[in-house]
Amino acid sequence: MVPDASQPTSAAPPTAPKGLSRVEALAYELKVKDVMTSPVVTIAPSRSIADLSELLRAHGITGVPVVSGESLLGIVSVADLITALGRGDLAAPVSSYMTAALITVNENDAMVRAVEVFTKTRVGRLPVLDAAGRLVGMVTKGDLTQGTLRALQVAQDDEEVRRYRASHLFEDIVSDRTSLLLRYRVRHRDFVTGGMASANVRHALLRLGASLETARRCAIAVYEAEMNLVIHTTNGGLIRVEIHPHLIFIEALDDGPGIADTAQAMQPGYTTTPPEIRAMGFGAGFGLVNIQRCVDKMWLKSTPGEGTRLEMWIYLQPGAERREVETLLDRLSLVTPVGSEPPGPKEAA
Repeated sequence: MVPDASQPTSAAPPTAPKGLSRVEALAYELKVKDVMTSPVVTIAPSRSIADLSELLRAHGITGVPVVSGESLLGIVSVADLITALGRGDLAAPVSSYMTAALITVNENDAMVRAVEVFTKTRVGRLPVLDAAGRLVGMVTKGDLTQGTLRALQVAQDDEEVRRYRASHLFEDIVSDRTSLLLRYRVRHRDFVTGGMASANVRHALLRLGASLETARRCAIAVYEAEMNLVIHTTNGGLIRVEIHPHLIFIEALDDGPGIADTAQAMQPGYTTTPPEIRAMGFGAGFGLVNIQRCVDKMWLKSTPGEGTRLEMWIYLQPGAERREVETLLDRLSLVTPVGSEPPGPKEAA
């Protein structure tokens, strides 16, 4: 039996609204075939009510589809059985008590369609058909619950595996020095995507197994640096985050206009943010102060007309400060052009 136009089909898959919980989102992600019971226990229309009683008891179910060949004719349930027993009609064929007016779902329908059908009707089970209208399964409210719980468990197991693999990244890679480099371009006056670098860094750190406190400190430092690039630069800038086993190094770079007095810029509440941007809630003059509170060490160098370089360190292990110089030298040997004069360890201290 092929469902009519009033019944759910897979022609227009629903889109999950924003802001859903994980359980609610699964109703849109899972398909009916992911949660249905298959293969299906069926009964022929000519079989007796007594045969139906034995079939339901043997399989511990409360209803079955009535099928002749590949044709779905109806549904017969324990309620129909009780009606027949009350009439002493055990020898009657199942077809005389079945429900022939069927509501069906397609195997490729989103699970939410089955939820909607159960909500709008009083049926206890739905036959599941394939594209050719053949019966391929049955789905009940219990199947929806069990299927969702299974999916949640699988998702949780997968997440734990991903977190384990990520958190052991540095242990599993053999090299003289291993680090992960994250780079983010920040655009001038882009308040729409401003803050995305911070969110992405926090997410990456948590996936790598960092503590919530470390991820929070790093995210705040990156956010404040990122918004400074959005507000105060001429052409935007670059944020680099190097994640080492023993420390996190953060760098914010831009090519102007630069800071005339870095000591004054470090004073709480000092700001050169235009009034129209301050009216938006940005640039209160505590960005560098907040960064300094969140990191273990900060270094700022700026030249008017040339640009600003802000470097930040967060130590992850005891002794990380002693290994900082070696890390800095390694980094400079990889990114510094020959002939340039980058700040050495003493200058950056």
